[in-house]
Amino acid sequence: QVQLVESGGGLVQAGGSLRLSCAASGRTFSSYGMGWFRQAPGKEREFVAAISRYATSTDYADSVKGRFTISRDNAKSTVYLQMNVLKPEDTAVYYCAASSTRDWSTRMRMYDYWGQGTQVTVSS
Repeated sequence: QVQLVESGGGLVQAGGSLRLSCAASGRTFSSYGMGWFRQAPGKEREFVAAISRYATSTDYADSVKGRFTISRDNAKSTVYLQMNVLKPEDTAVYYCAASSTRDWSTRMRMYDYWGQGTQVTVSS
């Protein structure tokens, strides 16, 4: 098993930046493909970004391509989401997730473990 704890959320003005972190504990971090998802009020949870176990592959939702960057540090058991040029529509609770069965995936159901989420609010 793995436990995930997100941090780094907060309130930022449009055009600003935030970096989210997700610290993992438990089983060897490099065993997991990692992803970030988000859920805005009244909306379904959606895929944001994913990274493979050894960071050889990444994928992004079209809505964040060119603005967000996912990375990981297996030595620190941490995955990051650097978010630049933030927009009000990026406002959501952001969740990190770990998949024990996929190197990486855009699909929620491929992830076994989830963090508790961190709130990101972008003001206009």
